[in-house]
Amino acid sequence: MSGCLDNAQLPDCECIQVGEKRNAIAAVVAGIMFFVGWWINIDAAAAYPDQKDFHHACQTCGVVATVALFIINSVSNGQVRGDAYTTGCMGQTGARVWLFTGFLLGFGALIAASWILFGLYVVPNDKPTWPGIAVFLQNALIFFSSLVFKFGRTEDLWG
Repeated sequence: MSGCLDNAQLPDCECIQVGEKRNAIAAVVAGIMFFVGWWINIDAAAAYPDQKDFHHACQTCGVVATVALFIINSVSNGQVRGDAYTTGCMGQTGARVWLFTGFLLGFGALIAASWILFGLYVVPNDKPTWPGIAVFLQNALIFFSSLVFKFGRTEDLWG
């Protein structure tokens, strides 16, 4: 489980050789996705400051997705596989449960953002839809940034 992008091959061109820059590229792409997600939601909150247009409780999904990003990326792939030098307090099983909890929080935030989009903005059709779209885009971008940051890097290049 070192990375689902390990076997991905880019076209053989001298201008796009990533090689040792893979971790840096994955970190930058994940950071940009995370930033754009929060920026979109902050834009919606600034454009619709009234509670009837954009209830501030809808921000909770973004916070949960951010916590999920930290949980998912706090466990190394070596700990999940069981071949790390230090096993931690609960070993391989604890690392897998921790990673599973992070994915549950991430999926839960994405599902809740979908419910906010459709349940509060699309179906009633009496409010502007941009806040709902912003909440969904924020959570989708944060979730995908956590996946890019987790699986886009490789532990072989650390150190």
